[in-house]
Amino acid sequence: MPDRIVTATTADGSISIVAGITTELVRETQRRHELAPTASAALGRLVTAGALLRATLKGSERLSLQIVGDGPLRSLVAEVFIPAPQHIGARGYTQVPQVDLPLNAQGKFDVGGAVGSGRLQVTRSYEVGQPYMGVVALATGEIGDDIAAYLVDSEQIPSVVAVGVLANPAGIKASGGAIAQVMPGADESTIDALEAHARRLPPVTTQIDGGASAEDLARSLAGALDLRIHGAFDVSFACRCTREKVEVALLGLGRDELAKIRSEQEQTEATCEFCKRRYVLTRDEVGSLIGRLEQRGT
Repeated sequence: MPDRIVTATTADGSISIVAGITTELVRETQRRHELAPTASAALGRLVTAGALLRATLKGSERLSLQIVGDGPLRSLVAEVFIPAPQHIGARGYTQVPQVDLPLNAQGKFDVGGAVGSGRLQVTRSYEVGQPYMGVVALATGEIGDDIAAYLVDSEQIPSVVAVGVLANPAGIKASGGAIAQVMPGADESTIDALEAHARRLPPVTTQIDGGASAEDLARSLAGALDLRIHGAFDVSFACRCTREKVEVALLGLGRDELAKIRSEQEQTEATCEFCKRRYVLTRDEVGSLIGRLEQRGT
């Protein structure tokens, strides 16, 4: 089933829901970074949450989620953007991709133990103007709870967040999630009823593994409420790295450092943290960068 995210609201406008399947996205992320199972679950949840949140935004802004914790994963980053209309591109990495812990008491991936205590930073970047950044302390390190805490603390939106990754020794079986947000003016009991209903539902990965579509996930979370689907996005792994950006980064080292690199190395290699693509510059190409700096007088 192709990765897909849908957005919807209840008929009375009290609840907004975004739900989707990210199985192929997480499989590709796992493959590129050779992630161990627990690391796959943690980063998979984060890129899924980022894709869901991006589907709720307007325009072409870019969304970045960064977790820094004291657990063995140390840090995780997910970046989500719009490479084409109605298409969400996502990428991510973790500082220590080979982290794998025993299952927790519930028989699930111990993502909270792998992440530990720390903070979540969410940054929204625009084509024009300064980025907007919100930072919250991690609630549990389980990712979904932390996204819900961010939405309440930074954006004052009570929310239910469910994100998950189902894996076996062969790889990623299912991944996806759903976010329900209570809209301003809704009855105070709405969030309590929504949370109680969400606790009774099967995990989102169980639903996806059983054949549920993105629309099915949204309707499942809405329960008996009348739901109206408003939009849909295709989702895939995508990276924004280019050779030009690598050259800009090297130019930032300055003339003296580039001259040292040219004298010591036959070729210079840079690897994108997000997609693991390798960029190789020869000694002559590094020399050309030095020439560009000299032309600028720097």
